[in-house]
Amino acid sequence: MGTRPLLNRRLAGMGTTIFAEMSALATATGSINLGQGFPDTDGPEEVREAAVRALREGRGNQYPPGPGIPELRTAIAEHQQRFYGLTYDPDTEVLVTAGATEAIAATLLALLEPGDEVIAFEPFYDSYAACIAMAGAFRVPLTLRAPSFRPDLDELRTLITPRTRLLLINTPHNPTGLVLTPAELAAIAQLAVEHDLLVVVDEVYEHLVFSGAHHPIAALPGMRERTVSISSAGKTFSFTGWKVGWVTANSALVSAVRTAKQYLTYVSAGPFQYAVAEALRLPDGYFERFRADLLHKRGLLSDGLSAAGFGVFPPEGTYFITTDITPLGEKDGVEFCRALPQRCGVVAIPNAVFYDNTEAGQSLVRFTFCKKDSTLQEAADRLRRLR
Repeated sequence: MGTRPLLNRRLAGMGTTIFAEMSALATATGSINLGQGFPDTDGPEEVREAAVRALREGRGNQYPPGPGIPELRTAIAEHQQRFYGLTYDPDTEVLVTAGATEAIAATLLALLEPGDEVIAFEPFYDSYAACIAMAGAFRVPLTLRAPSFRPDLDELRTLITPRTRLLLINTPHNPTGLVLTPAELAAIAQLAVEHDLLVVVDEVYEHLVFSGAHHPIAALPGMRERTVSISSAGKTFSFTGWKVGWVTANSALVSAVRTAKQYLTYVSAGPFQYAVAEALRLPDGYFERFRADLLHKRGLLSDGLSAAGFGVFPPEGTYFITTDITPLGEKDGVEFCRALPQRCGVVAIPNAVFYDNTEAGQSLVRFTFCKKDSTLQEAADRLRRLR
């Protein structure tokens, strides 16, 4: 094979994701996995039964339509109207994807040319960096700094160059829990319009906002025609393994994204699409209970982490808590997380892996609280051994 590296140089250094590494470590050590964001219980029984019913009735067992089944595309459009007053044509402005991960990949591959620059909040979810790299573009981080993690909008303006193609926004933000305010969104939208930039917004935690509310940037003046909005069913309905996501945007943007998407998975999750269509139409009470339950769990884990000696930054949204390990006499989050399973039987994720500017996240560690109360209490008890 010669001496040429096998891995495409754009992906050099990325290797196995931190989630795979830490989840394997959790399995190997029998630890409580508070690293990867997946619930340890299934979502609503009626949604699961809808999937079973679709399987038995033969709906979706063969290839579904490329854009997604009509029932789901209609339900997604209704969801956007119901919660945000946004109107999308289910036939031309909605695209179903294999989770939000594929939606992000297809969007960035479709819209970026080699050499383009993408401004993204740092820390960023790891697939952002990989997808930008695969498109041959360059990521330009806007660093969110503890303790508030608010974006510096003056700095954002200085980062925009003639090579900037799009802004990649995540709100509610993983891993910090930041939820952008209407004023922050308006300022970002103004810059996007002023510089004629595309905006890609990852909104998978849209129904998990504990402080304030989720406000879609696509609803702001001048943004409907330049925004690709991405979300998924996994986080909201606790069926992360189904991998059902979607894109909403104007028809030209959706057509571009679909061109790339059709050569990735083509289609996926046929029977689950029917179930998600029903899930999106659940009554308001479901979404309210979901948020209240996670708010309760946030309190459980926050209290446990504080009692264990961590510095805790309560999240405004998502189901992750970012903590500081310096009060424990620790400095390196990566080393800390690799040793934590042996020390007390808990797995977490070091935030530094989500930063280009690793120093800004060196002492920060992320825990998830989308677990049973008993699991969170047991994890809190184990973490107190660190004291």
